[in-house]
Amino acid sequence: MINSPSPQSPTNGSEDQAVETIVRAGPGGAVAVAGIATAIVIGLWFAFYLFVFLPRSAG
Repeated sequence: MINSPSPQSPTNGSEDQAVETIVRAGPGGAVAVAGIATAIVIGLWFAFYLFVFLPRSAG
């Protein structure tokens, strides 16, 4: 078992082609998640500013 050759897939070329197609599509999902996370952080900052900071400074 240890000395037996590892099994090779006969469709190795098509697998490489599929990976290249996926990589060529780009990181659209990652950019979307980063944009949503940034929007949430900015929204929380504005909420803190409007509901905590401004009322404390007015009094």
